[in-house]
Amino acid sequence: MGKILATAIVACALIAGAAMYYLQVYAFYDEVAADGRTDVQITSLITGVPEPVLYDGFHAIDASSSPIRYRACFTTSMSHPMLTETFVLYDKAEPLVAPNWFDCFDAKALGAALEEGRALAFLGTENIEYGIDRIVAIDEDGRGWVWHQINRCGAIVFDGQRAPDDCPPPPASTY
Repeated sequence: MGKILATAIVACALIAGAAMYYLQVYAFYDEVAADGRTDVQITSLITGVPEPVLYDGFHAIDASSSPIRYRACFTTSMSHPMLTETFVLYDKAEPLVAPNWFDCFDAKALGAALEEGRALAFLGTENIEYGIDRIVAIDEDGRGWVWHQINRCGAIVFDGQRAPDDCPPPPASTY
């Protein structure tokens, strides 16, 4: 009887583990269809408003289960000098890991390219959702990536603290 019970417990644990892995890595993600206008936008130095960027080969995923699950890849013909003269740079870019099956987004390689200066990070849209910024990074060869990252105000509020005076007020119903 003990062997049967132990086998049942192990089988349930394996099934639950496999289900959690599937749900975490595959189930909640959806492909994002390109609309041709708002897919890749970077905040302008002059206007402070996100503006569309020329791009090709847009491929993106998102999940409604978390505001930081958005990932996208694209290519652009815009050069680093043109981009830095036109758009707001983002100093503390930290690419977040994407699921292995979304192979165009390699957070480790992108992080290395950012550290080495081969890729530059720009502010896509500040507070695309409260406390979350959309970041756009572009490599020297024109490959580009987009992801969502928790900003300073979001990190403080999501940690349960009061928003600093220089941050927008958080939505009342959420935090």
